[in-house]
Amino acid sequence: MKHTTLYERAAPAPAVLDHALADTAFGVYWLDAAASAGLRPTRERLRGPATADLVVIGGGFAGLWSAVLAARRDPGRRIVLLEASRVGWAASGRNGGWVDYSITHGEENGRSRWPREFETLQRLGYENLDAFERDLAELEIDCGFARVGALMLAVERHQVPWTRGELLPEQTTLTADEARRRLNAPGLLGAIAESGRMVATLDPARLALGLAAAAERLGVEIYERSRVRRLDRSAHGVLAVTADGSVSASHAVLATNVYPSLLKRNRLMTVPVYDYVLMTEPLTTEQRASIGWEGREGLGDLANQFHYSQITPDGRILWGGYDAVYFPGGRIRARYEDDPVEHRRLAGHLFALLPQLAEQGLRFSHRWAGVIDTSTRFAAFHGTAHGRRVAFAAGFTGLGVGTARFAAEVMLDLLDGVATERTSLEMVRRRGVPFPPEPAATVGIQLSRWSLARADHREGRRNLFLRGLDAVGLGFDS
Repeated sequence: MKHTTLYERAAPAPAVLDHALADTAFGVYWLDAAASAGLRPTRERLRGPATADLVVIGGGFAGLWSAVLAARRDPGRRIVLLEASRVGWAASGRNGGWVDYSITHGEENGRSRWPREFETLQRLGYENLDAFERDLAELEIDCGFARVGALMLAVERHQVPWTRGELLPEQTTLTADEARRRLNAPGLLGAIAESGRMVATLDPARLALGLAAAAERLGVEIYERSRVRRLDRSAHGVLAVTADGSVSASHAVLATNVYPSLLKRNRLMTVPVYDYVLMTEPLTTEQRASIGWEGREGLGDLANQFHYSQITPDGRILWGGYDAVYFPGGRIRARYEDDPVEHRRLAGHLFALLPQLAEQGLRFSHRWAGVIDTSTRFAAFHGTAHGRRVAFAAGFTGLGVGTARFAAEVMLDLLDGVATERTSLEMVRRRGVPFPPEPAATVGIQLSRWSLARADHREGRRNLFLRGLDAVGLGFDS
């Protein structure tokens, strides 16, 4: 018999969703709020030839951290950053604002893929998050960074034993009563509480824009609307060519992530997966009191099709995830970002978890989506090209807010040609397995999505296809 989930059993009435979504704006709340606060300046397009010691391609977290850290390592270095659209406009400015310590996409993934060096990877993850926090303070970036920790929710009976397994010292098992004292969700059966040493939350757009401003204070030149069409070898190193100009540089950092790589060898290493997000209006005093959540922890759940959430300092609830959508052929299109079915499903799931908010008439202010660069190993891969003149990283699979900083350190180490603890990691030295070409990729990914949903409806039991992927270390995730 098919098992129904909480989100189906406690689904709200259609009229509730009609009311909640009636006046929702299509747009990224984080970016809209930053623009309203005057924090999103427009920068010039690159015109004509330029020279640099380092050219950074991509104005998301990986590129921005690379520019900032490179400038701090060598203040005399001339650095140019080229962004195809605007700084932070893609995944970096529209994610859930979680900063996770893990650089391996979680303990289970890290232990299974890199067992011999997992303890080192875990330590480096904690050190990276600590350094992330220090950098924000030193660079005077105000992005609401808060080490609030997280609650990983069990909302199905088969998930409860998972909360009692072998945990890290920073994790604690919560009973149903203990969990509900932190989050007043009637269907909550237990949780894993993760400390602030593991998880922080922030405003991702303010982080991206703050990093860009810090980079410019350090002397980095940033050009927007300057999509790099080619990255060639040159007599001096590399040549990054745009529609209206070019940059000749000794070295380059390639940080285009989900978008088609300028290196042919990397084009099958990631696939674009759409993730959908809602933001509520600020909760009233009554609404806030009804749900508890005084610790403002990040929220996640333990299903294959999982949700993520945070409550902002002004009392809005961000709610996203669940369905990782892949469009045939791996296409990326702006029209995919507004999907009434996906956004309506998400709204229903929030009200199933916290039905008192539906009863109190909570409404959503914004809806949007973003594209995640998913890799088969669920964690970033790194490497060099063009005679070690170019360093790259991609494949963050939804946990790039914190790990992009670590990837930037790796890329700069590789370009500097120095042997470090980071560059000696097996995780860094080996790339992982590419996705198959189309149409096999579409077939395999859609079968994976169907199988993951089926597992959630079979009390977590994975079918033969998923067990086969697990056995060979492959998978699909967001």
